[in-house]
Amino acid sequence: MEINTLTAAERRLWDAFPTGEPVNFGDAGDADAGPDEGARWGPRRSVRAEVVRAVLLGGERPDGEVAALRMIGARITGALNLRYGNADCPVSLIGCFFDEVPNLYGAQVRQLNLSGSVLPGLNAATLRVDGVLRMTDCLVRGPVRLGGVQIAGAVFLDRARFTGAASGPADGGAPAPEALLALNHASVGDDLWAPGLRVDGGLRLDGGSVRGSVNLDDAVLTAPGGTALDAETLTVGADLRGMRLRVRGRFNLRGARIPGQLNLAHARLSEPGGVALRASSCVIGELWLRRAAPVEGAVNLRRSQVELLHVAPDIWPDNVRLDGLTYGTLAPHEPAERRLAVLERDGDGYVPYSYEQLAASYRRIGDDAAARTVQLAKQRRQRRGLARYARLWGHVQDLTVGYGFRPMRAVTWMLSLLTVASVAYGLRPPRPLKADEAPDFNPVFYSLDLLLPIIDFGQERAFTPEGGGLQWLAYVLIITGWILATTVAAGVTRAVSRQ
Repeated sequence: MEINTLTAAERRLWDAFPTGEPVNFGDAGDADAGPDEGARWGPRRSVRAEVVRAVLLGGERPDGEVAALRMIGARITGALNLRYGNADCPVSLIGCFFDEVPNLYGAQVRQLNLSGSVLPGLNAATLRVDGVLRMTDCLVRGPVRLGGVQIAGAVFLDRARFTGAASGPADGGAPAPEALLALNHASVGDDLWAPGLRVDGGLRLDGGSVRGSVNLDDAVLTAPGGTALDAETLTVGADLRGMRLRVRGRFNLRGARIPGQLNLAHARLSEPGGVALRASSCVIGELWLRRAAPVEGAVNLRRSQVELLHVAPDIWPDNVRLDGLTYGTLAPHEPAERRLAVLERDGDGYVPYSYEQLAASYRRIGDDAAARTVQLAKQRRQRRGLARYARLWGHVQDLTVGYGFRPMRAVTWMLSLLTVASVAYGLRPPRPLKADEAPDFNPVFYSLDLLLPIIDFGQERAFTPEGGGLQWLAYVLIITGWILATTVAAGVTRAVSRQ
């Protein structure tokens, strides 16, 4: 490019590049028009994209100086094409307006700052940045393709807005990503900082690696009927924060690795008729949904491992998938009955593992009564799928000893029957079989002889009741005694084997 073909604005940029001096075009008129109205900016604030390219790839780099492109408030006309280019310098285009989509596919820069700029889109897949990538307060009205980027430092997307529809082929003829902002398979050496981010069309982080934390506090991600956040197999070095996050569409975390917190406190997840949260096969240190809004849509946590699961019962939706979910601590502490209502809504039906996990969590905190309640509910749920005769026997065990988890029921039954029988036989003592050999009659021990199938006090063998009613009472005592003994034995065996 001939230097004598440059406009006055372009010459300012050309002359400032060798020493890295910033060039602020905000003093060149149109001060009342912000970057979102950059199409109104005239020639004094306009720089051709080919000039920017020529400066970055062929600008003068004198010894002893740090060359850098620092431009503020400019309108970049034409398409900026740095495809596979190696700028080897910091690039700062703050508050600029781009007429066409920049192409940075496969490019390499030391640092890239697009804060406050307005773009119709961005194609920067496989971009390599030796420092940080800043898009703070950006407004992008088309698809942003950052798949496979390598960022040595942090990525800043705080308060950035991505609107429009992702359409058309990506670089190389591949189909466009579903999401409007695609950071799939990206490698970030520090944090991904995006509080207040807004994406109307979906955010992709699948297959990516973030060495630090991901911050999506107060972000709004919208893709109704689609995937609003695709973080499948994402690996995070510390936390993924999404406090007050608003998601309309699927929140997909399948296979993610988050050793710290997945903090969704005060968040709102909504995908009515679909899956609102898919976090299956994940490994998560702590999953927080504290004071979050009730989830609208299904929740899938199958086969995931979570050390701390902080979810109140009223947050769970009507459709959950919890088979294989393993957790160490369940918070906040709630009565077992409230937690059991969630297991009843599992879309996979009766899942024994879910009941065992819930009971184990109560035992770990010393709430044995709640653990027994869960185990009893498990037996009752299992009973529904048994044959009729097995269900009948199950009802007997439940009524008498609560499947071994309510042993005091057997004591209550025995004391009640013993009292009734003792009074009845005390009022009408049975006849001795051999008057000269019979011991003194005792109505209590006679009733115990009938009720307890193993213990023998010698009363039953020496006396026989008179009258049909007392005879039938004896039959009832004998049969009930055997039933109670059998169910108690079955319950004790079940409890011992579980330990």
